[in-house]
Amino acid sequence: MSENTDTSPSDSISVSPLTDDPESSDSPDEVAMATARARLYGLLAAAFDGETETIATAFERGTFAAVADLFPIAIETTALRGDDYDADSLAIGYDNLFVVPGSHYVPPFASAHATDPGEEFESDSRYHTAGEAGELLGDPAADMAQLYDVAAFSPERGDDIPDHIAAYFEFMRALCEREAALLGDGESKETLDAVRELQSLTLSQLGWIDRFEEAVASHDTVEGVFAAITRLARTFTAWDTEIVTQTDPQPSETTHS
Repeated sequence: MSENTDTSPSDSISVSPLTDDPESSDSPDEVAMATARARLYGLLAAAFDGETETIATAFERGTFAAVADLFPIAIETTALRGDDYDADSLAIGYDNLFVVPGSHYVPPFASAHATDPGEEFESDSRYHTAGEAGELLGDPAADMAQLYDVAAFSPERGDDIPDHIAAYFEFMRALCEREAALLGDGESKETLDAVRELQSLTLSQLGWIDRFEEAVASHDTVEGVFAAITRLARTFTAWDTEIVTQTDPQPSETTHS
């Protein structure tokens, strides 16, 4: 997997033309599913990176809902449609939630939601008291940086914060695109398994998304755009974890009825 060199939707992972090779054991449905997963992860990465023009267009065209409907899971998509949102108002909402510290701020990176602090972490950040949970660039950031290194991947989203949720989703999109390419090209099972293992390891780092979704829902109570997107992200990643690992999903850090 090569390193990113631009900010185009496909990053540096080029997807080869998909083929219906009758000699391949991988069905066209698998290629289509990997491609659909990549597309949704790409939309989520753009949304959580503050691309408000993309968000507004996706809502107007029903893109979030259309992509979500491709998956065999129950996702309420009514709130993911509509032309009532413009990029400027969405930018204000995004900044209040994810950029500007204040009464509505929800840090969009895993370290701030960690239940256990890094052992040697010290910071004067308002999100961290030495020896307590909630920090900036803590263990989750280090863990994600290692996964990026393994894949020779350099996130361009997430403000250079390795455990920013936009960077997670950018990485997953690239990995899913790589999976689709390998399936289409009939690559070896070992190569495909290595990519899926990276997907599994990345998804295993998203246990904090329950707390994140709850925090966004409690703060985004007026228009609820980002609450709806975050709910979609939580539901989809839980399902994707089950599919990638081929096991029942592990209990979330926050138990929901």
